Amino acid sequence: MRFRIIETITRYRIAHGWSEYQLSEKSGVPQSTISSWYRNGSEPSISSLEKVCKAFDITLAQFFAEKEEFMVITPEIKGMLQLWNALTAEQRQLVLNVMKHLKKES
Repeated sequence: MRFRIIETITRYRIAHGWSEYQLSEKSGVPQSTISSWYRNGSEPSISSLEKVCKAFDITLAQFFAEKEEFMVITPEIKGMLQLWNALTAEQRQLVLNVMKHLKKES
């Protein structure tokens, strides 16, 4: 199956809550270039893709890694992981129980 660069960029962009404009601002790639990827079905150059990856705080290898489940580690998630690491085993279990309960309710 052919790797879809634009689909992957879109997944990362949406996971970060960014518009095409915000991706342009954060990556330094002109918005007109990003828009042309979507409109014309063109693919970014390696240099543009490197800038996009830097904005997403990932490497090119991570971008192209095939994963069964897609997950973006946002700054919010990084903060949660830092807090998680400061918890005791008992506190972690309590947090997991609360999260499982909240998931059941949704």
